[in-house]
Amino acid sequence: MAIGVLYIDDEVNNLNSFKAAFRRDFEIFTASSAKEGRKILDTQEIGVIITDQRMPGMTGIEFLESILPVYPDTIRILLTGFSDINAVMDAINRGQVYKYLVKPWQNDELKMYIENALEIYNLRKENKELARKLNAAYAELDAFGKPRA
Repeated sequence: MAIGVLYIDDEVNNLNSFKAAFRRDFEIFTASSAKEGRKILDTQEIGVIITDQRMPGMTGIEFLESILPVYPDTIRILLTGFSDINAVMDAINRGQVYKYLVKPWQNDELKMYIENALEIYNLRKENKELARKLNAAYAELDAFGKPRA
């Protein structure tokens, strides 16, 4: 199963444009609200979340901050039509955002950021698996009473 890219935006035209631009390159999921996005996160392996900042009910930063405890390895990108310096600082500090981009996006640029974000996500997964294997090996050594290297 391919690792997914989730784009959340309350504007249906943006969702359709995103899906049309990137469906050949990535496993794309779209949601028109934070609530809908959370349902997708709970059922699919999502490596990258791209969310609009200004949405009704919950901002993009609030959404990204809310999912951190459950999905800490997912790479987060904030996309907005407004260049608000406070939103940028909040995104970096509270939502642990990898990139902050202003609409309208450039397909080539956004594709590059998604590819880079997926690479980071995969490296995080690989590191966790290697750490798990190393800890299992240490536990096995400890069981035999052998000193660690």
